[in-house]
Amino acid sequence: MTGPAGQVPECPDPPASSPDAAFSAMLEDNIEDLYDNAPCGNLSTLLDGTIVKVNATLLRWLGYRGDELVGHRRFADLLTVGGKLYHETHFAPLLQLQGEISGVALELRAADGARMPVLVTASVKTGGDGQPMLIRLIVFDARDRRAYEQELLRARQVAERERERLQLLVGGLQRSLLPASLPDPAGMETSAYYHMASPDEVGGDFYDLFPLSGGRWGFFLGDVCGKGIGAAAVTAAARYTLRAAAVYDPTPAAVLSNLNSVLYQEYRTERHRHCTVVFGILVPDGAGYTATIASGGHPPALLLRADGTAEYQPTTGGTLVGVLPEARIVTRTVRLEPGDTLVLYSDGLTEARADTPDGRYGSDALLAFVDDLSPTTAPAVVAALTDLLARFGDGPDDDVAVMALGMRAR
Repeated sequence: MTGPAGQVPECPDPPASSPDAAFSAMLEDNIEDLYDNAPCGNLSTLLDGTIVKVNATLLRWLGYRGDELVGHRRFADLLTVGGKLYHETHFAPLLQLQGEISGVALELRAADGARMPVLVTASVKTGGDGQPMLIRLIVFDARDRRAYEQELLRARQVAERERERLQLLVGGLQRSLLPASLPDPAGMETSAYYHMASPDEVGGDFYDLFPLSGGRWGFFLGDVCGKGIGAAAVTAAARYTLRAAAVYDPTPAAVLSNLNSVLYQEYRTERHRHCTVVFGILVPDGAGYTATIASGGHPPALLLRADGTAEYQPTTGGTLVGVLPEARIVTRTVRLEPGDTLVLYSDGLTEARADTPDGRYGSDALLAFVDDLSPTTAPAVVAALTDLLARFGDGPDDDVAVMALGMRAR
C-alpha cells in the first residue's frame, strides 16, 4: 500500500510498553552503565599502578567504596602477598615489555580479608603520540573455576591413592606366585628375575626349583596366556600341579601331561587358559648333573658351556599345554659339567621391542648376547639379562621370567 505521490508510509514505533520497546531500550544502555555494571571487574590505573577508575562490579566483589580505592590504592595493594610478588617479578615487567597480558591467575584480597581467585587481562593505553598513559585491567571471577580445579585435584589424588593400593595388591599377589628365593643344589648356584610389564596387572609367568627324593631336583618355567586375576589363578594351579605331579612321577613328559589334563578340563569355559612350560629334572651324575628337559611349546633353553660356547637346546614340536586332550611333549637330555650354566626364560624377552628389521629382539640376538657372556655364573647371566631388559626403552610388552642354574667351576 502506498501513500500520496507513491510514498511508502513509515512503520509506527512500537508502544513504549511492548516487549520490543523494552528490548530496544536495553540495547541502548549508556556506556557508563555498561562499564559500571559489567559481568566482570573493570579498573584503570596510572603507570605506577595507582587506581584512577574502578567499576561497581569489582567494588561489590571486594566490599570497597570507590573513594577508598581511587587515588589511594595501587592495583598491587589489592593482591595477596604471593600475588604482589608475582606482580612485581612477572606481571608488571611482561606488561611493560609486551603492552598487554591476558588470563593471568591471581588472588585479590577483599576488604574483609577474604581471598578471591581471579583471572586478569591488562593492556597499556597510549596517547596520540604513542606514549603509554594508562593501564586498563579486566578482572574475571574465577571462584567457580578454582572450586572445579580443586575438585579435579581431589579426584586425581583419590585415583592415585587407589592406583597405589591396587599396585600394592598386584605386587603382593605376583610375589605369592613366585618362590621367595631359589635353593642351591649341591655344587650349583642359582638365580632368577621377574620383570612385570605393568604394575597394574598380575602377569602369568612363573618358575620354581624344588628338591625331590634321591638327591634329584625339579625345576620349571612357564608362561600362562593373558594377564589379570584369571591368569593368576591358572598360574597358581599350574605351579602346584607341577610340584605335586613331580612327587608321584618325576618323569618330565609325564609331569607336563598331568598339567595338560588339569588345564584341559576347563577348555570350553571362560576360565580356560593355556600355557607354555619347560619342566626338567636334575639328577646327580658324578661331578655334575644330568638334566632331562620336557617342553610344551616353550622357547628352548640356553646352555652356556665352561669352554665359552653357548647354544640353544632345541625342544621344537611340543604343543601348548592345555589346548589338546593329549599334549605333544618334546624331551631333551643334556649334561651339566662344572662351569656350565642352563638358562630358562619366557618369550617376553625375545619378543621385546627392539631396533631390528622385524621390530623384535629375537632369538638370534639373545644367543649372541649370552655367547659374549660365556663362560659365566648363574647370578652374572641373570644380572646381565636384567640390565638388558632395562635398556629396551619402554620395556618389554609382556612379562619376562628368567631362571639360571649354574654348576660351580672347579
